[in-house]
Amino acid sequence: MDVVETIHPDSDPSLFPEMLIGPPETWPLTAGGEPRRVELSNNHCDTGCCGGVFVTVQRRGGLVVWTWENTNDIRVPLPPDCHFDADRYDAELARFVADHSWEEPVDTAARLLARELGARDWYRRWNCLTPPWGLGISVDGRGEKARVTMRFRLEDSFLATAHRRFTMAVTGNEPVEDQVRRFVERIDASDPRPTAQSG
Repeated sequence: MDVVETIHPDSDPSLFPEMLIGPPETWPLTAGGEPRRVELSNNHCDTGCCGGVFVTVQRRGGLVVWTWENTNDIRVPLPPDCHFDADRYDAELARFVADHSWEEPVDTAARLLARELGARDWYRRWNCLTPPWGLGISVDGRGEKARVTMRFRLEDSFLATAHRRFTMAVTGNEPVEDQVRRFVERIDASDPRPTAQSG
């Protein structure tokens, strides 16, 4: 059952595949001891302005509990709290993240890039900070304009002046693995902060 469609029809989804690129503790729907409030949908706008649907995910002993919130329209009834067996929940989330059958080459490039940067401890080595989801990796174009962007921060600030990025075009002319390897070697060869683009 598509619960979000029932609660918030014709909305924009707020979860994207790149949010599942990094290690499990960074996945939005991972359940820990502390409650995690996750935006699931919005009204083609900022949820602080126009509302949306959220779920709070928390592990309670052997259960994972989802508690729903609709800040868009309180007239729409919310479903009751959802309770999942914690082991089955973890296994299903891991299975979903490991399913790459839907991937295009640009999605593969994003996943491989995140893995390479994590293995090299790239962000810490260059004293950079990651955005909150997916190690800052996002798919920013498809088809003939396929590209992957990696973003990072120079300081613990969300001001635009603190943000930097590199963009990698993904082509169908050679294996994705080779394209990612060359890109990582280039941005890993020297301090990336002076050469990255702003924003």
